[in-house]
Amino acid sequence: MPKFVCTFCVVCYLLSAIDVFAQDIYAGKYKAVFTTAPKVVPSTKTTDAPLAGNGDIGLTLGGAPDRLRFYIGKNDFWRAYPVYPGGGIAFPGALNVDIDALKNANYYAEQVFDRAFISGKFKKGELAVSVEAWVSATSNQIILEFTSNEACEVKLNLWPAEGNTAVTSSGEDNGVYWVARSFENTPLLEWPSHIALAMKVIGSDLSANQGLVLPADKKVVIAITAYTNHDRKDWKEAAIKESGSLTIPAIESLRVRHEAHWKSLWSKSEVRISDSFLEKYYYASQYLFLSSSAKNKFAPGIWGPFITQDSSSWGGDYHLNYNYQAPYWAAYSSNYIDQVDNFDQPLLDYMEKGKEHAQTLLNIRGIYYPVGIGPRGLVTTRWPLTPEEMQRRYATPENTIDGGYKFLGQKINAVFSVGNMMMRFYSTYDVEYAKRVYPYVLECANFWEDYLKFENGRYVIYMDHFNEVMPNLKNNGQWRNRLGDFNSTLSLGLVKMLFKGILDLSTFLKVDDNRQQKWRHIISHLSKFPIGEADGRLTLKSVERNASSENPRATGLARVSIHGLILPAGVVGTKTDPGLNKILLSDIANWKNKAINPGSWGNTLGNGIETSFPGAVRVGYNSEEILRYLKERIAAKSYPNLYITQDGGGIETLAAVPLTINEMLMQSYEGIIRIFPNWNKKKDASFKQLRAYGAFLVSSNVKNGKIEYIRILSEKGRKCNVENPWPGRRVQLLRNGGKAEMLEGEQLSFDTVENELIEIL
Repeated sequence: MPKFVCTFCVVCYLLSAIDVFAQDIYAGKYKAVFTTAPKVVPSTKTTDAPLAGNGDIGLTLGGAPDRLRFYIGKNDFWRAYPVYPGGGIAFPGALNVDIDALKNANYYAEQVFDRAFISGKFKKGELAVSVEAWVSATSNQIILEFTSNEACEVKLNLWPAEGNTAVTSSGEDNGVYWVARSFENTPLLEWPSHIALAMKVIGSDLSANQGLVLPADKKVVIAITAYTNHDRKDWKEAAIKESGSLTIPAIESLRVRHEAHWKSLWSKSEVRISDSFLEKYYYASQYLFLSSSAKNKFAPGIWGPFITQDSSSWGGDYHLNYNYQAPYWAAYSSNYIDQVDNFDQPLLDYMEKGKEHAQTLLNIRGIYYPVGIGPRGLVTTRWPLTPEEMQRRYATPENTIDGGYKFLGQKINAVFSVGNMMMRFYSTYDVEYAKRVYPYVLECANFWEDYLKFENGRYVIYMDHFNEVMPNLKNNGQWRNRLGDFNSTLSLGLVKMLFKGILDLSTFLKVDDNRQQKWRHIISHLSKFPIGEADGRLTLKSVERNASSENPRATGLARVSIHGLILPAGVVGTKTDPGLNKILLSDIANWKNKAINPGSWGNTLGNGIETSFPGAVRVGYNSEEILRYLKERIAAKSYPNLYITQDGGGIETLAAVPLTINEMLMQSYEGIIRIFPNWNKKKDASFKQLRAYGAFLVSSNVKNGKIEYIRILSEKGRKCNVENPWPGRRVQLLRNGGKAEMLEGEQLSFDTVENELIEIL
């Protein structure tokens, strides 16, 4: 290769790389491998089984080779009851596939990322049976394709889950076997839910007792169609009819569309780093998130669509003090905007109830949300409905706390979600999206305008608690003595985020100019984040004071305070507040002194891997240490399906590795694009089409210690600010392949036009 390459050739090369990128699915380099049958299935939490999904329907493969069980979950199938256990997302049912000839057979399965399917191979002696299972990305079909090298008998049993007030039914219609499960006409049920699973077998005759023969060397296809009444009014009839119409050519057409869909998803962005272990978990986490969330579908709950029984932990609901928001955090920078589109609807649907809570319980304007909600205005977190059940579960008969709803001492449940809304707005500058969420953000502003107190020249926050405060068996129902947090770091950060965000939205939409002065006054006069001293150094405090102390011990930056400062709040950074950032950096450096064993750095074994690791990246902690600790944490708690597990939640962990890596390679949260801001440049790396604030798609690479180029596609034609990755050097700007201006300085600022491709060399 010649030492010097003309600028035009470099641009041609970079543009051609886009086309190569579109053809090559890098995620296909990795897969999850299983050599023993899963053990944690069924489960009330995350399962260790092979998984596939389309963002609405989830498929979980459980059982040994002779007793395979395909569990079917669906994001929109809920028992709309306001208390859990009992209420929350519900389990539709499953298909048992019994092959007696495979008793004690060898087990081997793969979870394949690029094409989104489960592949199983089971051998006993000379008999070898294979299955390929996938959930159609473009329809409501589950496809199971079996082949065997020898003829063997198979027994099928498609069944609906029973109990929990459900009504079930089953039948056969022209060779289609179907089951249905319904929740309706029971006290306190807010809306009915129905689901039908309709099965057709192609390639072998299915007997009346659902037995068949797998012929030698011939494929047998089992197709299951799943519809709820939230999909369509004729949910059962449609499921039966669609399954009945399926043929091998129709299924092959589904496969083509399915693979094209996933190829399109994987082309949205790409990351390559010099670490195959973390790359594998990066793409596994992206695969599991993309399998859990889809546009125009119900948002996933805590466990996504991979439900294997009723009464999942916490009802599998939308837990609003981080669990619901966190799974989406990596999706914005990963350019998966369609997959975050379902986030807002449950929040918008609850607004009328939220206004009622604020007025009735606090006598103020705005919206006030309990800790857990569901879709369609459902509350999932009422206290038990009788004093006796309250006593049994929480050691007090008082089930009328806060009107019977679980707020757990926190006022931040509604405003927490504004963080995600602002991430999407800043990432897209989409006018229609801004209009959609502005009423919600405005009601949050109304709430906090009324709730804040202006004292001694500053706004302060009473009785919004850093941690959940509630009666339970451990404290013997005694909890009120813990009430009294004043100026929680979490509250201060989220409120500051809220008013900065609504100022930007108001200006963008040209509305409510008359209220901006008040909002600016709140931002400039909000209490500062409380700082204390520990071990001879300045350190963050959780609260300015609490019920037990006027000057509580400073415990440093941790998961909950990161939520208020860094993720999702984004109100602290290297430019925003360098002094505070330095204190936070010192706090993170102290985490290693608190780590009890490998994997416990940042105290993330219980909760917080998706928060603490990217939070450490954002404030500038050493990237090599972060990656080492991240590997230790993954090794400490993860499953063969590459699901990173923790005690307190499920799909939020899917943001951990992608967000940590994305933040190392590209940041934009202060309105400045930073390329490889916290990456060891001795390690080669590249990224393509990461999404930056300002509606920019950014690509770059570092090779042999040098950043070679930056490519920026401007979607909305906004002004672009880039931190110069070549300090002290002038750079050449190219616009759509042609030479433009030369730039220099610490920060490169330039105008763009809509859909313009910028190259910086």
